[in-house]
Amino acid sequence: MRSGRIAARLLAPLAGALLVSACATPGQYELAQRDPLEKVNRGVWAVNQGADKVLIKPVTHVYRAVAPRPVRQGVSNLFANLSEPWSFVNNVLQGKSDRAGRNLARFLINSTIGIAGLWDPASKLGARPAPEDFGQTLAVWGVNGGPYLVLPLLGPSTLRDGVGSGVAAYADPVKLAINHADISVWYKRGYLAAYIVNTRSDLIESGGDAFLESSLDPYAAARSAYLQIRTAQIANQDDQGSGAPAANGVPAPAGNGATMPATGAPLPGDDQPGAPLPQSSAPLPGDDTPAAPPAPAAPQPGTAKPAAPLPQSGAPLPGDDAPATPRP
Repeated sequence: MRSGRIAARLLAPLAGALLVSACATPGQYELAQRDPLEKVNRGVWAVNQGADKVLIKPVTHVYRAVAPRPVRQGVSNLFANLSEPWSFVNNVLQGKSDRAGRNLARFLINSTIGIAGLWDPASKLGARPAPEDFGQTLAVWGVNGGPYLVLPLLGPSTLRDGVGSGVAAYADPVKLAINHADISVWYKRGYLAAYIVNTRSDLIESGGDAFLESSLDPYAAARSAYLQIRTAQIANQDDQGSGAPAANGVPAPAGNGATMPATGAPLPGDDQPGAPLPQSSAPLPGDDTPAAPPAPAAPQPGTAKPAAPLPQSGAPLPGDDAPATPRP
């Protein structure tokens, strides 16, 4: 408890300084796109990649090998359900009563009928997800993004979103309940470890690893993708009939899923029709419809024209079996 108060006191002036600098930055993400802290960010990125390669990714692969897909989906649903109270608070702070109502409805339905959130009956009942975090709330309040940051273990962020993550650590109702619960510290660490592994598993599921591995500069690709995701999330594009252009698979902040961008090309195994094949006028086997007579080919330059057909006579030719016309 004492350590939490000390951390909160240290965080308050830091958050204030960060917000002031963010407000002074012109443009939503101009400074983040210029990335003035790139040298430091790349160093943190390298450390994060090393930790992921040595520890987080191997543990996640074991989890994915042991837990079948329905179990993993249930765990993802559970953590998504636990993010609803914080989304509700932020939607209220942003004055979005409709989205706040959806948060409340989803939490009540999924926590009861969905058995603590392991299932998502709320979506089937029409209560669509409405995720929000404090970084988005600050953006709605007019705070600009500030410089791009790569946070230790947390990954891509901005100055504004970093402040939002710090506030969430002490204001999220679920995190407050866990931190103040009279349980062993190992249970609390277990919850955090499970959240990290689940988030990493969702990243693999969305194709994020393949996206980064195919990029010439994974750091720059992750930065660009993160800024695209946040722009779409702040604009609530999920309510406008289009998903976030998460051209990355890089995970968004807690409670906000990220997906890979859709492409118009059908993937192998898709049922989407390809380009129509040229149709032939020849009848298929079993067809009763006679084929249309082929059109006469146009004569090519320099070729002789075919001779006109000879007039046909009604008289039988020698050797024909047809009877001759009887004489009168």
